[in-house]
Amino acid sequence: MNRNELLALYDRHERRDALMPGFRREQTPLVVRHISADGGGMLVYSHLDDDNADAVIAAEIAYWRELGNGFEWKLYSHDQPADLGQRLAAHGFSAGEDEAIMALDLAALPAPLAQTPTITIRRITDPNELDDVRTVEAAVWQRDASAWSDRLATQLRATPDFISVYVAYVDAVPVCAARINFPANSPFASLWGGATLPAYRGRGIYTALVAVRAQEAVQRGYHFLTIDASPMSRPIVAKYGFQLLTMSQPCDWGKNNSG
Repeated sequence: MNRNELLALYDRHERRDALMPGFRREQTPLVVRHISADGGGMLVYSHLDDDNADAVIAAEIAYWRELGNGFEWKLYSHDQPADLGQRLAAHGFSAGEDEAIMALDLAALPAPLAQTPTITIRRITDPNELDDVRTVEAAVWQRDASAWSDRLATQLRATPDFISVYVAYVDAVPVCAARINFPANSPFASLWGGATLPAYRGRGIYTALVAVRAQEAVQRGYHFLTIDASPMSRPIVAKYGFQLLTMSQPCDWGKNNSG
């Protein structure tokens, strides 16, 4: 399967037809929305052109404003029209950092990802045992991770088959936390997280967690593994055969925007 074919498959399963636990999916002829219980959420797919893009953007802003919350328009570099990013900015959206959407064909799992890691890695299945995950997230990002871990606990309780959570340890110290999502009716499993404490970087810990999650994806019958790679993780996963599909950028429209 060439890159364009794989990208089309990704758009279909991970954007247009995707379901996200805890979110209500809404589809119009031109966009797909995922809406949370509080009225926020994401616009995950659009099918626009030069003639209708501005009108659709304005209509989406009005729609989400009526819901009473802001939202994220997840923009991809291959989305049309080609100047969609500039149009979103003109309507008051704030663009975040670019991320590389990369994919690995699990039928060609490289040897380093097929090996059993030599460090201690634990899968967390009990929603009440997320303390180590919260500790790592708080230390890496220097912020309170309680609300985030509460949402993760809720997800583990509600849809335990959708997500697996892992923590890596060195001398019994939690040093890295990562997740993998297993959407139903999709050939793609997706990697998330992988935050590693600065003092433990460069030791292969992140790679070990990629390996554990890739092996679970193979065991569960998934064909591809995807990641929204940051500049730090992109060269690591590229080394193991992940290929670039497209770039993505979160474009935020806050509920108090005037755009």
